[in-house]
Amino acid sequence: MTVDRTLSLIRDISARFAGERAERQRRRALDPADFAAIADAGFLGTGLPEAEGGYWKDSVTSIRPACEMLRILAQGDPSVALVCAMHPTVLSVWLPHADAAPEFRDAWRAQRRMIFDSVKNGCWWGTITSEPGSGGDMLKTRAVAAPAENGRYRVTGDKHFGSGSGILSFAITMARPEGEDSPDVFVLDLRGVPWDGSTGMKLAAEWDGHGMPATQSHAFRFDGFPAMRKAWPGNFQIISPAVAIYCSAAFSAVIVGIVETAVDTARALLLAKRSTLRAYEQVEWSRVETEGWLVRQAYEGILRDIESGDGLKAFGTGLLGKTAIAELSETLMLRLCKIIGGATFARGSPFGHWAEDVRALGFLRPPWGLAYDNIFSISLPP
Repeated sequence: MTVDRTLSLIRDISARFAGERAERQRRRALDPADFAAIADAGFLGTGLPEAEGGYWKDSVTSIRPACEMLRILAQGDPSVALVCAMHPTVLSVWLPHADAAPEFRDAWRAQRRMIFDSVKNGCWWGTITSEPGSGGDMLKTRAVAAPAENGRYRVTGDKHFGSGSGILSFAITMARPEGEDSPDVFVLDLRGVPWDGSTGMKLAAEWDGHGMPATQSHAFRFDGFPAMRKAWPGNFQIISPAVAIYCSAAFSAVIVGIVETAVDTARALLLAKRSTLRAYEQVEWSRVETEGWLVRQAYEGILRDIESGDGLKAFGTGLLGKTAIAELSETLMLRLCKIIGGATFARGSPFGHWAEDVRALGFLRPPWGLAYDNIFSISLPP
């Protein structure tokens, strides 16, 4: 299947979701049928190299098509789109690196083979890396990984924001291997695993977010849960920037899709009563148009700098662009709610739901505090 064909099918799926918007915005759980349809449309190919039948060619040309799929999906169902965003983002740990250092090359190739075969078999990938009290900094993980049989590990620790729980086949997490100073990436096989603690994975709290309510971003307690370590240990500084760039682009794409839909929906409503808009409402709408334009430019700027091939520049732009989109989207949605009026407080109005959904971007990796630490560091390096 071609990228263009998948984009076309994703548009059809998103349009169907949009037709069910009122019901979907009340959901507090994911529907596996949605992900089956998205997988059938070819979306899982965003996490698969071209040589394996997917859409991934390189970090320069392959991120835009994936982000456009996510932007379109978010126009129909933001919660589903956000869970989908985790799939190519997580697999960007392995996608850009066909080979590892010589001493790890065979193991790395074998691991990539296993991962890509899983995607071909319809497996969704995601993440459950965040921890209470870490401030979003993965290097501050308190989870530990104890060596086990056959080169495997067993992870113990508390994790939250496991977006897509119940849909994912595999999730990555961070843990500190016993006897080592630095944390590393581990893969958790979640297929058929109960959440009662009997196998080392226990549901600690169901996701009950005001925004992105149906992402099933549950919290879990892991106690000696089996895990596979990334087959190229000690290269976190090599893979981390690539993953960070993908995070910025993919998560931003979801929020941009929401903003575009909200503005278009509001425009249609306001055109019908243009002559009765008060001066305040006219000014606020003009600001919405300005901020909406800036959101789109920031998103396009992230993608253009990725496509420039300058990884350092793309890292900085991604961080700035994602943070700017997060701030602008919040203020834009607040303005829209003020213009539309008190009806936005009704659960039958989409605007209140969208206002909460866009707030998610500021808390996605990197969250606010860590994002501004990083912005300061790159703008005024020591």
